[in-house]
Amino acid sequence: MKAPQVRSPRKPKGQGGERREEILDAALRLFSDKGLQTVSTRQIAEAAGISQPALYAYFATKDDLIAELCVRAFAGLAARMEAGKADWSPTPEAFDKAMRVYIDFGLEQPDAYRVAFMIEKSHDGSFLARTGGRPMAAGVETFKAFAAMISDLHAHGLTAEDDPLRLTQTLWAGLHGLVSLLIARPEFPWVEREALIAGHIAMLRRGALTS
Repeated sequence: MKAPQVRSPRKPKGQGGERREEILDAALRLFSDKGLQTVSTRQIAEAAGISQPALYAYFATKDDLIAELCVRAFAGLAARMEAGKADWSPTPEAFDKAMRVYIDFGLEQPDAYRVAFMIEKSHDGSFLARTGGRPMAAGVETFKAFAAMISDLHAHGLTAEDDPLRLTQTLWAGLHGLVSLLIARPEFPWVEREALIAGHIAMLRRGALTS
């Protein structure tokens, strides 16, 4: 049984330069727990300890909030990828590390991953139109960082696939499948997690690389 939601105490007017992040954090928890469609801006404001009009001073609509959470998640993943490039080299070992960066991000930030990658924003694609395409643009930039590493492996003759973009998308699908299943189905009788992750990465490597 879930514990009752704790409402943050109402903050005095003008206090808290970190309020924008607090709103995002409150929204992330609610969206991850209840879904995007059922959560209102009033609930988010209450969870953040502010009034609904105060929330609108930071985010004009709920869509803007969702879009910012997606952008924030993609930026977090991109930052981890960028940090991993510090010791990048076109080798099978570096490939394994790059795969692990993605998996670790998703499993360590499950709420952010769920909102950015797993929850449908609109049935007809209108969410992107309403938010100016910002989430998609941020996601594509993050994907490009991943694709650059795979292209480097391809340039050094290490990939089994002759189309590095297709290979990158295939690898992403494989990584997302593992991460989303572990997040969405924690009750499943999985084998030991580290062994599962290592086996999955090894399987991806065997399919992607020539050696």
